[in-house]
Amino acid sequence: MLDMDLLRAFVSVVDAGGFTRAGAQVHRAQSTVSQQIKRLEEDVGRVLLVRDGRTVRPTPEGERLLGYARRILALGAEAKAAMGEAPVLDLRLGIPDDLAPEALTRTVGAFAHARPDVRLSVRCALSRGLAADVERGELDVGLFKREPGAGAAFASWPERPVWIAGAQADLAPGEPVPLVAFAHGCIYRGRAIRALELVGRPWRIAYESPSFMGLQAALACGLGIALLEWRAVTPEHRVLPAGLMPDVAPTELALVLAPGLSGSARGEAAHDLATHLAEACSRTLLRPVVALAAS
Repeated sequence: MLDMDLLRAFVSVVDAGGFTRAGAQVHRAQSTVSQQIKRLEEDVGRVLLVRDGRTVRPTPEGERLLGYARRILALGAEAKAAMGEAPVLDLRLGIPDDLAPEALTRTVGAFAHARPDVRLSVRCALSRGLAADVERGELDVGLFKREPGAGAAFASWPERPVWIAGAQADLAPGEPVPLVAFAHGCIYRGRAIRALELVGRPWRIAYESPSFMGLQAALACGLGIALLEWRAVTPEHRVLPAGLMPDVAPTELALVLAPGLSGSARGEAAHDLATHLAEACSRTLLRPVVALAAS
């Protein structure tokens, strides 16, 4: 019978992409996690992980075991909860749709596997709504965009909004600026409109969507321009050169815990989740997604 602790270490390494980060997530030293993986490989008689540069990826045999490992861990947590051996903590997380969804989802998944005592629910929404829900206690942990220094935070990072267009898009002289934007209430939409009005530039909403992928597709198709965080740029986009559009001040990405959680089991779980997210955000936000090639 496969050891649950060894399976948990294996899943954590795959989700985290390395032994060091996996160790932080399961609260073990890197050497301990490495030994657990070695024991699991000895138990199954197969090599499960290989190093690929600075990351770790599963072998074909590891890929096959991964699905079983996730199911075994989930069933174990379900059985413990059903037998009353471990109380399940409901934890609610809110994140914006336009912030490194793959990296954040991987981090949230790793946390969920490392904490089978937590039943996590995640909601994507506009930052203004997320901030209000955290303040009301309807979310335990919120990651959202706001004005710099707008309040206390577990962690925060500066963001640099830039004007983005499709690779071949052109602004017609004298025509209203066609804006591609999230729905009303988005901090970037509000800043774009205020910046244009301050310099007397007419504007119109050319494309509005609640989906970040929708905005990116609209930009790539040349439907308009958008004010977004610089990491939203893809090879299908370009950053408009300085002087073509009005300057916009930086915003802030804030990681905030709901008030009144300290001293409770849910508060401890929320703090643990926030620690995982802070590490992931720092790692991701310090590394550019693409080069910014203004034209």
